[in-house]
Amino acid sequence: MMSCHVCRLVTAYSDDPRAHCPRCHSALHVRKQGSISRSWALLLAAAMFYIPANVFPIMRTQSLSSKDDNTILSGIFELWRAGSPGLAVIVFTASIVVPMLKFIIMGILLVSVQRSSGLVTKQRARLYRFVELIGYWSMLDVFVVAILSALVHFQILSRVEPLPGVVYFGVVVVLTMLSAMSFDPRLIWDNRKSQ
Repeated sequence: MMSCHVCRLVTAYSDDPRAHCPRCHSALHVRKQGSISRSWALLLAAAMFYIPANVFPIMRTQSLSSKDDNTILSGIFELWRAGSPGLAVIVFTASIVVPMLKFIIMGILLVSVQRSSGLVTKQRARLYRFVELIGYWSMLDVFVVAILSALVHFQILSRVEPLPGVVYFGVVVVLTMLSAMSFDPRLIWDNRKSQ
């Protein structure tokens, strides 16, 4: 049996390289083509965009008396100083911890698959599911900036504007999600040793 990568229809196995899905007519493959190289490329691109995402400001807050540009870390410190430690911890977790976890876990999975590692396959499968589960939570920063930009828009009194850092951060989130989607989890179970 083989599954369509687009509509998930399960069909009978075919060794014909021109096999197509009967429902959506997309090409059928037993495995995701170029899974490891595509996942590595997307993960490395995300890592490169992660640097400007943390260096450039993500948001500008303007009021009558001041104008502040905030990076992710300076925004977390501002929230902490303003008396919102709970919100600061949530933003820190979603903006710093989650992307770093995704980089580390995807790197471990890719290296272990390429080296036919002796790591327990069930634990690697759990790591993969964890990456997929937490993937969308990194978008919290992007949503916060978008909502604040839409709500706080009193031309003279105060204003919130998104800055380039939020675009870079959004690219990081999308690239890490695409990296996890490109990874074929069946590779974890290939060449496994009795464990």
